[in-house]
Amino acid sequence: MAHQINFNGKTGKHSFMSVKEKAWHNLGQVIDHYPTSAEAIECAGLDYIVEKRPLFTYDTENYLKDSDADIIVPEIEVPNYFATVRADKEQVLGVVGNDYEVIQNRDAFSFFDAIVGGGDGILYETCGALGNGERIFITAKLPGYIRVGNDDLIEKYLFLTTSHDGYGSITAAFTPTRIVCNNTLHAALGNMTNSVKIRHTQSAQERLKQAHQVMGISNIMSNQLDDIFNRWAHVRISDEQILKLVQQAMAPSKEVLQKVLDGENMDEFSSQFLNTVEKVCEYAFSHHSQQTDTTRGTLFGAYNAISGYMQNVKSYKSEEAKLKSILFGNGFNKTQTAFQLCKEFDRTGETLMQLN
Repeated sequence: MAHQINFNGKTGKHSFMSVKEKAWHNLGQVIDHYPTSAEAIECAGLDYIVEKRPLFTYDTENYLKDSDADIIVPEIEVPNYFATVRADKEQVLGVVGNDYEVIQNRDAFSFFDAIVGGGDGILYETCGALGNGERIFITAKLPGYIRVGNDDLIEKYLFLTTSHDGYGSITAAFTPTRIVCNNTLHAALGNMTNSVKIRHTQSAQERLKQAHQVMGISNIMSNQLDDIFNRWAHVRISDEQILKLVQQAMAPSKEVLQKVLDGENMDEFSSQFLNTVEKVCEYAFSHHSQQTDTTRGTLFGAYNAISGYMQNVKSYKSEEAKLKSILFGNGFNKTQTAFQLCKEFDRTGETLMQLN
């Protein structure tokens, strides 16, 4: 499986930092203490500058005339488009427009520091760069836990990612993680999302304002999830009901979901869908993390089965694909669906997805 972590040929190191534990194919630098933002940037090899430079093309007539020359000078500037270039390696990372504003890696960390008032209480746990350094990511642990029952602890994390290739916004997200199995848990509370996306064209003042919005989301979601998860840990659900919940949550399309709701014979479904349902249920009924007092036969355990499968069992093309899926893509959507199904079961005692 490709890891996609940037390798810096000049330093001979991979651009990844982790506290205490190695991750992603045992690559990168491991340190035994939580670093400051400046230390994390240096340790992960993220202390490079990205520049926005004009683009040029060749004048065809002059290019042909001078084709035997050692140096051919570009003649025509490409209007309204620029290259983003990693200055330490003179490597083009992407092509962007006039309004695109480069967010330096150090500024991304400063943005993250601002979320919690200058870094007070924030613990940088991992950070790194993917590809040629065009995308960076940061995870940081927030103080305290969501405690479900007596012993099931869920750590509170903030995740930030930004890119230098012109694709995607700066994204900051709240991602609770269950310690016992390292599941990233996503939940939709009402109309609230767990993330904030910020365009590269927005001002520093606007980014700071939205940074505090992320912290507000984190605080509200933490309190509400504490109540919800502890209630779900006492709601009993049968194996048959878990199967129905999994079938609905993992349905790959509305057509398949409608067939599930209509109670069609399972032989009518694709082998891929049936295999996925089987693997999720196997995780739900057999994995060691599902044998605690808070998960065994409970609604909280049923919800964890979906997120656990997406994080610990499902295969991905690369670690980058896994990261994107779990935090923003299909994996995120599946766990959101599971959350809504569990909310409905808590309310009515039935697992029934409503089609729009």
